[in-house]
Amino acid sequence: MKDLTKTDYFNDALHHFGRKGEELFVLNIGAMDGITFDEMAGYLKSYAFKGLFVEPIRVHYEQLRENFSEEGHLFENAAIAEYDGEIEMLTIDHSVIGRGLVHPAFSGMSAVYPPKNGLGSEQDRQVVENYGQNVIVPCITFKTLLEKHSLKGFDVIKIDAEGYDYRIFKQIDLKKYRPKVIRVEWSVIDEFEKEALILQLEDVGYVYGLEAEDIVGIPAELYHELYAGKVTLVTGLWDIRRDTLSEGWSRSYDFYLEKFRQLLDVPNNLIVFGDQHLREFVFNVRSEHNTQFIERTQDWFINEFYDTIQAIRTDQSWYTQAAWLAESTQARLAMYNPLVLSKPFLLHDAKLLDRFHSTHLYWIDAGITNTVHPGYFTHDLVVDRLSLLTKLSFIAFPYAAADEIHGFTYTKLNELAGARVNKVCRGGFFGGPVAEIPQFNGEYYQLLESTLRDGFMGTEESLFTILLYKYPQRYQYFGIEENGLLATFFENVKNKTAIPLNELKVRPQNTNNDKVALYVLTYNSPRQLETLLASMKQYDERFITEPHRILLNNSTDASTTPAYEKICEQFGIEHIQKDNIGICGGRQWIAEHAAANDFDYYFFFEDDMFFYTGDQPTCRNGFIRKVEDLYHRSLEIMLKEGFDFLKFNFTEFYGDHQLQWSWHNVPQEVRAALFQEKPTKVSDDPTEAPDLNFKNVKSLNGLAYATGEVYYCNWPQLVSKEGNRKLFLDVKWERPYEQTWMSYAYQETVKGKIKPAVLLATPTEHNRFDFYAAEERREN
Repeated sequence: MKDLTKTDYFNDALHHFGRKGEELFVLNIGAMDGITFDEMAGYLKSYAFKGLFVEPIRVHYEQLRENFSEEGHLFENAAIAEYDGEIEMLTIDHSVIGRGLVHPAFSGMSAVYPPKNGLGSEQDRQVVENYGQNVIVPCITFKTLLEKHSLKGFDVIKIDAEGYDYRIFKQIDLKKYRPKVIRVEWSVIDEFEKEALILQLEDVGYVYGLEAEDIVGIPAELYHELYAGKVTLVTGLWDIRRDTLSEGWSRSYDFYLEKFRQLLDVPNNLIVFGDQHLREFVFNVRSEHNTQFIERTQDWFINEFYDTIQAIRTDQSWYTQAAWLAESTQARLAMYNPLVLSKPFLLHDAKLLDRFHSTHLYWIDAGITNTVHPGYFTHDLVVDRLSLLTKLSFIAFPYAAADEIHGFTYTKLNELAGARVNKVCRGGFFGGPVAEIPQFNGEYYQLLESTLRDGFMGTEESLFTILLYKYPQRYQYFGIEENGLLATFFENVKNKTAIPLNELKVRPQNTNNDKVALYVLTYNSPRQLETLLASMKQYDERFITEPHRILLNNSTDASTTPAYEKICEQFGIEHIQKDNIGICGGRQWIAEHAAANDFDYYFFFEDDMFFYTGDQPTCRNGFIRKVEDLYHRSLEIMLKEGFDFLKFNFTEFYGDHQLQWSWHNVPQEVRAALFQEKPTKVSDDPTEAPDLNFKNVKSLNGLAYATGEVYYCNWPQLVSKEGNRKLFLDVKWERPYEQTWMSYAYQETVKGKIKPAVLLATPTEHNRFDFYAAEERREN
């Protein structure tokens, strides 16, 4: 089975149609309650799409109808099978899920018997034996489903049938219905089913890829509507006689032509600069429909900077400042620097002459396939993913300099950059939105003119680096490894792990890392801790490099201790072992430890609260998932606002901040006094709570947050010294519970004594994959 590319077709397509105002009809098979574990709900609610919801388990079906009571929706309480009649399914007793005896994920795992999903695994065997229920439910074919509801077609189909997915999918006549978006659960179907499914998609011209646990397909024509033509690559090639250089520097023009020939296979639009001979070479390979050739001879580079460049490169004081420089391309070839220093000017000319009406332009070196596999461009289609960038972007690698960078005097470069430079931008690939290119061109031109005039010269990379540091609000970069190879960037783009960074110095002015701590609470799973730390390293490494790092180990399984100790040694974490003092007991211990160590601020995480490293740009409520430099920006917000605690997530696995959860936990007399619109609690249903009252929505350095009656719970948070005292130390409970703190904090918040806030973002993801027996769980 071939590896599939990770994509974002589902999100991009639904937003595309929604923003155009198109009225899509969605077929959601295996809908459960329509909200839990189902991001489709956000699109349905945001864009008023209508749909047919299919769910065989009665308790979920009833909740589904309540959750989507708007006019126009259709419902079917049946399983989709290969015949009409009844079918046996395995489900987990809903009441034990509601009582917290098993993980909530089991509520979405009902499956046709015998199960092919987790319910059939050894790992979940105990849960199935204790709480599993075999039920008989109605079943109908896909054909019967459409006939019963008089459907002639549908725009989107989503199948989540826990292993039965392909048996449903194969009943669909894709040629007849040709839905705009197809999403099918992928991870639990058999290999032969995966191969058959892909063949069906390819047979009718669908483009497909992996998204989380699913395969998503869209018609090729929609793919081109969404992506093609938005991003255009710009390149150029000239023979500047590099073959005349000494060994180690010499390369023939034929070598570059060979690499350029590989680049010409890219499916994207391409603007090429070169002479008449190169034109013939290009159009022997490419068509004019996606290729624009702009003829430029080398004479074009003999411009107002040419004489100054020649004077500097032949100046002994310049080429002797480093041993390597005298024999370099810069020093030995008259046309090398005039050419590479003109790349931004060529990119700007491409913008002016572009006949493709591109939204983004990226310069790409003609010989890039010397170090970057062409498959990134032809198979993985990484270029299409760059249409989402909003700033002029570079690729930068760590660089430890002493005297010069590429011939540019290091002290002068630092002076112009306004900082001590420790990274260098590559010149082989750069660009961004076309609207950003004129300003980039102007700032680059002025910098080139002034530095050459003053006798300083490197390459385009030296100047890109200065711009990155000097104007961090306008220029961003993607980090790669110290070897400087661009392939790392394209691999990250392929895997959707490329995170844009900049040199904005967002630092709280009145705190320092000696007064900040990170606490993690863990229980019997080094793997959970290791995954959490890996997510921090990928998302924002500052969480594991800058604060004091303390692990409170609640484990009862002594065999896990060596693994914990190894992880702590690797990450420089203080390891504190306790004998399962409970989740809330551990939370109280952390508060007391932070106070004893006089920390100004501390971050709190449990070992299943990972940073989100997935594909989706927003959570189910529409808030951003990726926050650049979250570590410093959250501290900056705390310092500016004086919050007692700042919660990281608007949306969590178990709920969100739309409703006031404290309502469930305050005493009845308090509920009656403070919630006059809903003074009485009649059930434990979380959705019964009233709306949460927000006071202000604010933003600092582009990161939004909300203030008001934000309830306390043990989700990822940043706590101040004063907040720690108010929440955990002024009043203590012998056996604390999360609900008790929530009730107490809410009442103090209403009195104006506690000042909480929540980010309008969802940077973390709750994921417990190493489960433990329910009877082992302790609160205190």
